[in-house]
Amino acid sequence: MTGGKSAGGRQSLRYCHTWGRARGAAASGRRPARVCWWGRKGAGVGDARIIYEDEVLLAWDKPAGIIVHGDGTGARTLTDVVADHLAATGRADVRPQAVQRLDADTTGLVLFSLDRATQPALDAQVAGHVMEKTYLAVVAGRVPWAEKTVRQPVGRDRHDARRMRVCRPGQGKPAETRLRRVAEKDGRTLFAVTLVTGRRHQIRVHLASLGHPIVGDPLYGGARSTSGLLLHAWREELDHPSGGGRLRLETSWPTRLWPGRPEGL
Repeated sequence: MTGGKSAGGRQSLRYCHTWGRARGAAASGRRPARVCWWGRKGAGVGDARIIYEDEVLLAWDKPAGIIVHGDGTGARTLTDVVADHLAATGRADVRPQAVQRLDADTTGLVLFSLDRATQPALDAQVAGHVMEKTYLAVVAGRVPWAEKTVRQPVGRDRHDARRMRVCRPGQGKPAETRLRRVAEKDGRTLFAVTLVTGRRHQIRVHLASLGHPIVGDPLYGGARSTSGLLLHAWREELDHPSGGGRLRLETSWPTRLWPGRPEGL
């Protein structure tokens, strides 16, 4: 665990260790990643937590039921919460910018840029697929295959404005999702999911197209769940935009999805 001081004397929240060769990061030829997980309770939204914070980046563990950006309704957003946290810690002049967004009912890691000068470097990582994001998703039943890559374009459903759909080639936007089965228990299957592209509802649409909608996702045919939508943004790996090496950020294990972390994750 490490902690640093900002220029203003504020304690930065870094709970990190080096992700070494034993877990495969260095074997890939990249510098080892610093792995960071939740540090302390965040401000203003239930059990939301700060995962990582320094002068240019902040990662937040988003709870269900809050949107990341404003939608015109005036509802409080995660961006508002982060701005309040920054103001409370002496950085009221900083305007946080979410690097990606999550659906309101999806939980997990949301990365914010805190510095306009380094924002283009983050945008370039997203566009160039240098940023690697892993989600966890639970579906009902057993799945006969261990791994699958779905390459099907995704577009809006013209019959239902709430939904997206898999499109024919040449329609919609290109979308690629990589699925890996990591555990089975009590009639459910847990997937680790890597997004190559980031279309709206992409994981939900692609799993539903395979006949395995996510539990708690009735919009796409999933069984209802008292635990909500069983989709969680768990891990993100990126190059620090200020040249500080490779970061691997993780939320705490989401026990509402799965009781314990399976071997191999």
